[in-house]
Amino acid sequence: MFCEQCEQTASGDGCHQWGACGKSPEVNTTQDILVYCLRGVAPIVLTAKKLGINTHDLDVFTCESLFATMTNVNFNSKRFTNYIQQCLEKREQLKAQIQAISPENAHWSELSNYQPNWDESLVTQGQEAALPFLSQIDHNIDVFSLKLTVLYGIKGAASYTFHAYELGQEDDVVYTFIHEALAAIDRDDLDLPDWVDLALKVGEINLRAMELLDQGHTSTYGHPIPTHVPLNPRLGKAILVSGHDIKQLCAILEQTANTGLTVYTHGELLPAHGYPRLKEKYPHFYGHYGTAWQNQTKDFHRFPGAIIVTTNCLMPPHETYEEKLFTVGPVGYPGLNYLAANEQGNVDYSPVIAKANSLPGFTEESEPRQVMVGFAHNTVLSVADTVIEAVKQGKIRHFFLVGGCDGAKPGRSYYTEFVEKVPEDCIVLTLACGKFRFFDKNLGQIGELPRLMDVGQCNDAYSAIQIALGLANAFEVGVNDLPLSMILSWYEQKAVAVLLTLLYLGIKNIRLGPTLPAFISPNVFKLLSDHYHLQAITTPEADLAACLSGASG
Repeated sequence: MFCEQCEQTASGDGCHQWGACGKSPEVNTTQDILVYCLRGVAPIVLTAKKLGINTHDLDVFTCESLFATMTNVNFNSKRFTNYIQQCLEKREQLKAQIQAISPENAHWSELSNYQPNWDESLVTQGQEAALPFLSQIDHNIDVFSLKLTVLYGIKGAASYTFHAYELGQEDDVVYTFIHEALAAIDRDDLDLPDWVDLALKVGEINLRAMELLDQGHTSTYGHPIPTHVPLNPRLGKAILVSGHDIKQLCAILEQTANTGLTVYTHGELLPAHGYPRLKEKYPHFYGHYGTAWQNQTKDFHRFPGAIIVTTNCLMPPHETYEEKLFTVGPVGYPGLNYLAANEQGNVDYSPVIAKANSLPGFTEESEPRQVMVGFAHNTVLSVADTVIEAVKQGKIRHFFLVGGCDGAKPGRSYYTEFVEKVPEDCIVLTLACGKFRFFDKNLGQIGELPRLMDVGQCNDAYSAIQIALGLANAFEVGVNDLPLSMILSWYEQKAVAVLLTLLYLGIKNIRLGPTLPAFISPNVFKLLSDHYHLQAITTPEADLAACLSGASG
């Protein structure tokens, strides 16, 4: 196998024997065949769109199946085989439609006609299909590096697009570009500047995808408001919901209403407590349990109720809790309870409720603890005048956005140490699961403003961007002229998409860690460093001093 799409790749240069995430070579190769098929479907979809044929079904399918190939989403080769079969069936149906109305346009490449031999090993076939693509490493490693960057960025953008679709927010411009990017992966007529432009275009499209998702969340559940979230459980039987999918969380809350069960969030769903329509309607939506995804084996083992994983990140489950663990949507693992949606897209959570009722739940109280969430763009920008005045008076010296993905590899204590060393006249904005390194620390306040503000999920990077743009507009300066530094941690492909969005917006001096992506070649990183001052983290002390001095290096 060969995989280097996430931060935890073996030895920092790719997984070759077994995925560090837990994926087997069989699963890795089967998902690669799925991506291979989607690359062949893309030109067909683009032709159909030009002919006015409705491609919505394949648009959504492409986003969902790309989502499934991301790190820590699906470990089930049978699910990927099913995705491949669906992909090819939909491909042939679309070909037939094109043939019927415009036969002169019904000419396809070998890739678009690809058909696996179901009687032979998909692993062998996948390895053979990957060889021509991997051989490009020797031809031009920098172009190959950017091709991978585009592919991984598109996976992240497709995931956000799928989240937005679930909430009724769509834009055909986004769908079309996802297919264009997939089709471009197999082009050999583009040079390095062309691939840089395409990578930045991924960032632009991802910004639109995150905007759609933000609209879906806020129009459905209201704008997040500052909210105290208990970290201590209350007595009674319970369900734990992990992942990112707030629509599925809402469905669980609806189906568990008046059952006596208490619903807790885990991981990236912590910010869901800030949505007023969820808190107002569902009093059994109580608190948060555990921390980031890489601690779930400990958290899930200890949780005395049923557990649902709605999106990434899933780890290979331990036998001590796998019977009480359920997955939905693109998430899967062999042997786990999978709850499929019906034709209307709805999931029946009664098996989860039954499992929760069969388990003991919480029988002992613990010391009260809480954190605050809900500092999204609507909340922060509503007090922009207060923020500006505090800056002018010297009460606020600097803003730090410290967030991104958490992970298990050494070196991530950097982010905890960095936040602990931030001076008392500075404010820390945070988002995504990287915040769990410091989310429960009491940093105090500057006036009425908390020094630690949780902007939301990784999905809410759009909100952080709007805060930066809003403050820049209020100060009448460019974003790069704000007293703002971005200290980011990355792990998987959503983070790649967000980074490309920040670069598309021209944001400079981003510090990235804990290690640089293995798929970024030295020359490509130098290009990004020269143009955007993108740089690797060093030490908390040195980086903090450089940020406060205004140094870019």
